[in-house]
Amino acid sequence: MDRNHAKVIVASSLGTVFEWYDFYLYGLLATVISAQFFSGVNETTGFILALGAFAAGFAVRPFGALVFGRVGDLVGRKYTFLVTMGLMGAATFAVGLLPSYASIGVAAPILLVALRLIQGLALGGEYGGAATYVAEHAPDGRRGLYTSFIQTTATLGLFAALLVVIGLRTAMGEEAFADWGWRVPFLISAVLLIVSLWIRLQLAESPVYQAMKDEGETSKAPLTEAFGRWRNLKWVLVALLGAVAGQAVVWYTGQFYALFYLEKILKVDGATANVLIAVALAIGTPFFVFFGWLSDKVGRKPIILAGCALAVLLYFPLFGALTSAANPALAEAQARAPVVVEASPATCSVQFDPIGKTKFDRTGCDIAKSALAKAGVPYANEDADHGDAAIVRIGNATLRAAPGAAPDLAAALAEAGYPEKADPAAVDTPLVVAILTALVLLVTMVYGPIAALLVELFPARIRYTAMSLPYHIGNGWFGGFLPTIAFAMVATTGDIYAGLWYPIGIAALTLVVGLLFLPETFRRRVDHVEESPAPS
Repeated sequence: MDRNHAKVIVASSLGTVFEWYDFYLYGLLATVISAQFFSGVNETTGFILALGAFAAGFAVRPFGALVFGRVGDLVGRKYTFLVTMGLMGAATFAVGLLPSYASIGVAAPILLVALRLIQGLALGGEYGGAATYVAEHAPDGRRGLYTSFIQTTATLGLFAALLVVIGLRTAMGEEAFADWGWRVPFLISAVLLIVSLWIRLQLAESPVYQAMKDEGETSKAPLTEAFGRWRNLKWVLVALLGAVAGQAVVWYTGQFYALFYLEKILKVDGATANVLIAVALAIGTPFFVFFGWLSDKVGRKPIILAGCALAVLLYFPLFGALTSAANPALAEAQARAPVVVEASPATCSVQFDPIGKTKFDRTGCDIAKSALAKAGVPYANEDADHGDAAIVRIGNATLRAAPGAAPDLAAALAEAGYPEKADPAAVDTPLVVAILTALVLLVTMVYGPIAALLVELFPARIRYTAMSLPYHIGNGWFGGFLPTIAFAMVATTGDIYAGLWYPIGIAALTLVVGLLFLPETFRRRVDHVEESPAPS
């Protein structure tokens, strides 16, 4: 790798690391942000709403892909991702200045969501620009390796955010951090923004784009060409369903859902959960580059689809092992004294209240499930006609819940061995790190080669636009909504593993579509202007 190529990779990667750092701070601090901005609703609903605001940033990413992808194909790669970086940095800094719900009421979460939307739009234009820029500099036969460094940036951004959060939590203590210290990671992003903009200003335009521009072959209507012509649109759909959707859910399960699962379901304290994830990321991150390099040798398709297949097979065993390793008391209590709620389904509400006005006290089923959800205790459901009442079985103990007669579930759960929180001394740290690392390795398999695959699928004149949309629909919608959907499934069913059916289902879909329709691209050139050629 010569000095010019190294400069392109470093400059593009550092800027993208900064953008992911900004974007992921919110996810890492979802529990704190829930308390700061959604304190007007019950705790379970507040956390789901906080995750919903997190997902809002992902929801608009495809629109950012359309807007900035078009600009990137019309004006150029370099200047487009300078604009996206500025937007991201400004929105992130502003989050650190927002008043809380206690200060300005409902305006606080509204402003927070607005800033998340700006971040999502910016990120929708960033990734496609950075990946395209690096790929168009890379020599044939090494594109997987070169673009794999861009693939590390999301994890490195998360890792950087983790280090800042862990350092601040340790230095100031949990109480001060939850009160005001959570703002600091957002505010210091201003420094990172200035450094990143300066680095990227040193770059020249992509040679492939510059050659098209000099020869007058750039697209005048990239949106129409990319999505209005079937020969290109079909590859957009194949890329989405046969590669990116599965990659997205595997990525967000391995890096975000695993973190939320440790904190909210297994009740591991936030600082410890952050450290455990950070260690797993440090171990796993080099494999992004390894699988990118390997895809130059054996192809992009087999590695990505193998990662999806392994996720389908391993998620339930891995998360089951994670429960036993991180909170053995909970796992033992579940096995020894499982909790069952007997009630008529007609008397049971969904344990989710988006406006914070519902009191789950109308029926015995609502009372019992609300208490169990708040305690973070998993339970099974059995249909039985007890009128407006419900029977709660905790091992051999039986309690009756009814309107105006709430049972003392806390005492019964404690007697059955259900812990309020995970015991730090009982956490099997090496095993937890090993499980989390296995989840990260699945991420590296599906994500390491994806940028090279997407760049190679589309012709140069519409590449920024065409690759950005499936990437951000996949990662913004299929992946970004994963924590919200998964936790809503858990809250509804009482089964702590129910949320895994979502990523498993999407990964299985991608496996089937990819095997049937996704072409291999690793021997293609990227300087073709009009139409993607068949692989050589």
